[in-house]
Parts: sequence; structure tokens; C-alpha cells
Amino acid sequence: MTEWNTGTDGADVRTTGEDLSFDSREPSVGEMERAERASLRRVSGLSTELSDITEVEYRRLRLERVVLVGVWTEGTSAQAEASLAELGRLAETAGSEVLDGVVQRRDRPDPATYVGSGKVRELRDIALAAGADTVICDGELAPGQLRQLEEKLKIKVVDRTALILDIFAQHASSKEGKAQVELAQLQYYLPRLRGWGDKMSRQAGGRAGGGNGGVGTRGPGETKMETDRRRIHKRISKLRKELASMSTIRETKRSRRVANAVPGVTIAGYTNAGKSSLLNALTGNGLLVEDSLFATLDPATRSARTPDGRPYTLSDTVGFVRHLPHQLVEAFRSTLEEVTRADLLLHVVDGTDPAPQEQVSAVREVVSEISAEQGGSVPPELVVVNKADALDNTKLVELRRLLPEAIFVSARSGEGIEELKRALADWLPKPDVYVDALVPYTRGELVSRVHTEGELVEREHTAEGTRLRAKVRTDLANALEPFVTTG
Repeated sequence: MTEWNTGTDGADVRTTGEDLSFDSREPSVGEMERAERASLRRVSGLSTELSDITEVEYRRLRLERVVLVGVWTEGTSAQAEASLAELGRLAETAGSEVLDGVVQRRDRPDPATYVGSGKVRELRDIALAAGADTVICDGELAPGQLRQLEEKLKIKVVDRTALILDIFAQHASSKEGKAQVELAQLQYYLPRLRGWGDKMSRQAGGRAGGGNGGVGTRGPGETKMETDRRRIHKRISKLRKELASMSTIRETKRSRRVANAVPGVTIAGYTNAGKSSLLNALTGNGLLVEDSLFATLDPATRSARTPDGRPYTLSDTVGFVRHLPHQLVEAFRSTLEEVTRADLLLHVVDGTDPAPQEQVSAVREVVSEISAEQGGSVPPELVVVNKADALDNTKLVELRRLLPEAIFVSARSGEGIEELKRALADWLPKPDVYVDALVPYTRGELVSRVHTEGELVEREHTAEGTRLRAKVRTDLANALEPFVTTG
């Protein structure tokens, strides 16, 4: 068994957002969201003593102090350590203080306690020595594993899935985002409901409700756990209906863009790769930018133009992560559909990550899964390596070898952004219908559309109207059809 410390100072921290300072300009939407998120935060190191009268014991109210544990079943030791280090960043993002981390080499996780009975005792000693109140496992635990671990460790145990769901619950801000997260949480906790004793009444059936049922069988006829299950099922059904109606609204907005033949570019990538920063750099918007995992969950679509003036939409999506919980994939399906329906997928990679190729594989795996379920194909992909300003020459050479078709940019400094804009212009569909039309002066909106959406070849002002020779898209060519000249 290998042990290592995964504290807060174990990795380099790089700020991707702008400093909040008082100046004359109006704060952007992202700055206001970041300020609101940081306005109420638990402070490490402060505690108070409270007396719990019901259990007649003392508890300390404090920031959760956690110990990480992982099972190394495949791959190299470096990959196992990287996975646990990522779990540490997830725990810190959720507001915990990481004290220690351990990993065990096994062929497969123990079906009873995840790490085996002997290692559970060692883990108990480590948690006591470190003063931890929570153990986080780097995997999804079965309900039985979770129950047995808590019984043996005598402290709270959560798994990777519950940790990610907790982060999503903290960061969701829109009505749709909150509904998606709640649905994912209910689906996760439904098979993990527990309870016994004074909070439940055992189920009575047949003659058990009378006087001959025997000890332990008399009761109101339904356990509290079954009542909770029924309520959760009702809530899940209601959330599905709400999300379906929200999906209809999203589909209506998307159909308008399709009807106007506006190309769509979707930004996808690993969490904290700098997707929102890149969208801000390309469009000049002020979306929330923060150096943390899953900082932004709600999708955002902004309009943009290529260097030659052609309009397109740029959509930001939720970040991906290794072993993304399937509950989240299902709950965020309507949001992730933006990835599969795009004309171009802008795949953002964090150039400073120790294993960028694994990030690329994780994102492509999720995109392929969603595309297969939707019955479509994966859209064309343009790989963009972000944070190039933080890379040395050796790392640049290595990344260019691994990702030969990628474009290297820095959303923070602006390096490579103009090259990326030119590449987007080459990838996006261009106007291909040649028209020669005499547009009357009363239809100036058509002339304006030719200027903004097409490639103007020649323009001439006559007594009857404006003579235009240009290449335009099919929808605009149909609008100009009544004014096409034959001479």
C-alpha cells in the first residue's frame, strides 16, 4: 500500500479569472456571481462547542476534515495517484480540508468494505490520528459497502459520486440547473435510504395488525423508509416533467437558430480547462470564471462573428470529469445535447494538466456515449490547448506531438486567440449560393443581411434599387429570389 499527502499545497494554483477591484466600469455577470458565491463561506480553523441534548455528547462545528482512500485496480501507480489527487481537488472545491490520502493495490474492490477488513482498521487509525471526521472513497460505493464502512470507521463516509453531486448542488444557480442536480441526487440516494429503530415502524401484513401478529410485527402497516421511497419517486416524476418542459423551451430556441441557418459551435472539455474563459475571450462576454472544478454548470450561448463578419453561436457546456456519475449524465442530458447538435465541437484541453491525453479520452468517451444514445454522429472536432502561456518548451513539444492538429491558446493573455478565430472561420460553413439581385430601396433589411451574412462581390446603386452580386446561404437566397435579375 502506498500513502501520500494530498494537501492544499500539493499542486500549483493558477488564477484564471480577473481580480475583483473597485473601478469605474460596471462589474460583469461573472464577477457578480463570483462575489456572491464567496460572500458566505466557512472559515477553516474556527470552531465552537455545542451541547447536543438529545444524544448527551459534545460535537464540534467545523470545516469537514477528510481522508481520501482509493483502490488501484489497473493502470500505473502514477495514474492511481493522479486520480486521488483529482479527488482531493474535488473535496477542496466542496469546502473540505484534505488531511491525508491512501491507496491500496487490489485486483478489484472488496465487495463488502471496498478496501478489505484489514485495511479498514488501518484506515480507522489513520483517520483518528489525523483528526478526520469524513472519509471519501475514490469510486462509487454500493449501499452495503457504504453502510459497513460507516459502521466500522464510526465516521461519515461518502464516495466520489456523492462528492461531485454535492459540488453541483453548491454551484447550480438557474432553475433548470437546480432541477437537474436534484434529480441526480434523488436517483443516487434512492437505493441508499437507511434507518431503523424509533424512526420506523415495521410493516404489518395479514393478521399481523391484530393481536396475533407477534412481537415486532404490529405497526401502522408501512415503514418510514417505504414512505420516503414513495415521496422520492413522486418528486422524481415531477422533476422529469419540469425538465421536459424546459427542454421544449431550449428546443424552440435551437430551432430558431436552425431556421436562420446560423452555425453553432459548442465548447466542451474537462472541468477547469478554461472553457468559460475561452468563451469570454472569443465573444467579449463576462461569464463567471473561477479556478475551481465545476465552477459553471448552467449552459450559456452567445453570438459571435468570424473575422470576415459571418455570424455564429458559441455555447458553453458543463465540464466533464473521469468517471462522471451516470446520474448526472442522465439529468443533464438536455444540456449535453448541445454537444451532439453542434456544427463544430471546440474541445478545450488544459495544457498544464499532467495527463492531458487522459482528459481528452474522458471527454470523447462521454460525447460518443451521448451521440450514440441520440442516434446521431459526433460533430467535427477542433482541439484547443488552453493555458499555453504557462507551458515551458519541453511541455509544448510534448503536447504538439500528442495533439498535432491542436491550436495552442491562452484565454488569459490572448495568445493564439486570433489564430483560433481564423480556424473557426475556415471550419464553419461558408455561403455557397451566388445571387444577382436588384433589391428595392424599401427592402433595406435584405441588403443589410447580405452585408452581415454573405460575401459581397459587387454592389451598385440604381434608380430602381440596389444591385447586389454576392454569395449567400440558402435561406437568404430564397428571400432574395423575387428580386433576382436575369440579365
